[in-house]
This record gives sequence, C-alpha cells and structure tokens, in this order.
Amino acid sequence: MKKKNSRNTKGKIVSAAWKLFYDQGYNDTTIDEIIELSGTSRGSFYHYFEGKDALLSSLSYLFDEKYQELIETMDENLSPVDKLIYINHELFLMIDNTVSVELLSQLFATQLTTKGEKHLMNPGRTYYKLVRQIAAEGLADGTFRNTLSVGDITRAYAMFERGLMYDWCLSSGSYSLCQYGQTMLPLFLSSFCHHVLQPHAPLHQSKTDGALD
Repeated sequence: MKKKNSRNTKGKIVSAAWKLFYDQGYNDTTIDEIIELSGTSRGSFYHYFEGKDALLSSLSYLFDEKYQELIETMDENLSPVDKLIYINHELFLMIDNTVSVELLSQLFATQLTTKGEKHLMNPGRTYYKLVRQIAAEGLADGTFRNTLSVGDITRAYAMFERGLMYDWCLSSGSYSLCQYGQTMLPLFLSSFCHHVLQPHAPLHQSKTDGALD
C-alpha cells in the first residue's frame, strides 16, 4: 500500500506540473503552483524532484501513467494491430492536447545530452512491457510474420513513434500528431504483417491542419 501511495503522490505532482506547463508555460510555472494544484506538500515535491528542471524528464512517467490506464481499459478483443494503433492514438491525442512542442523538444534534448538514465529508452517502462505483450500476441496468432521477434517489433514500433514525435517537434507542431499517426502507422505496421493494412480514418480531429502536405 505504501508503494502505491508513493506512486500516486509522484503521479499527482507530475500530472499537475505538465498541466501547468501546457496552460501557462514552463518558465511561468512555479513549484508552489505545482504543489498547490497537485494537493501535495513541499516535502513530497523535494522527495521526488530536486527542482523544477528535474520534471522535464518526468514526461515518460506521465506517458506510462497513460499506458497503465490503457492496459486496464483497452478492449481485449482488438487485434494486435488495432491495439498498437489504439495506444498510439491515445498517446498522441494526449500530446496534442496537453504537451507543448517546446517541452517535448526539451525532453528529446535532455535525453540526447544526459549522461545518466535515458528515461524514454528504459526497457522496464510500462510502455515497453505493453508493446512487447502485444507483439507476442501478434506472433502467437499469426498476425505478424514469424521471421520477426518480439524484440524486433518492439524496437521498430518505438523508433517509429519517436520519429513521428521528433518530426512533429521539428515542424513546430504545425499539424495534428494524433491524426498523422493514424494515417501513417497502419502503413508502417504492414511491414510486420502478411498483408498490407489500410490507413485508419482519424478517430478525433485534434487540430484543423491534420496532415503534412
């Protein structure tokens, strides 16, 4: 129970911080505002984070909170391909609506330059566990080609998602990341499968300019 409470406290701080970062900008957000919105304490904040800058690398934690939610709510009857398309849609929709281009760019920059742990690449993340599970299902039921391994599919899928996010940052968020992902991901997943997949119609329209020209 204590471990769960600790996870909930950290999650509250991270969620509150990124909401404030998105609503009013990183530089204009104070630690006191984060503490107030999260309903935690100054002691709790400094137990998990040395300061506001340390929160920049916590976006992967926020992503994994989303993936944990999806594990509990995702329709088990979906095919492995549709599960990957679904979790991509939900993550990219969250980024479109709650994560600014500037802060996602800063996250990529810190991961490139850090000499410590690269949080995005940590194989113990909920993200990687979920993708590995779906990849294993796809291999077991024959959806994915048996010339591939679970590791092959997981690495390729993760690289593809990071590539889309990186391009979105380079493009200054000029299009909907969620909608573009729904267009491109089925084409990419076709390389895993025995047949060509068709692009999905966007489940949500997040921005008016939804695709690259």
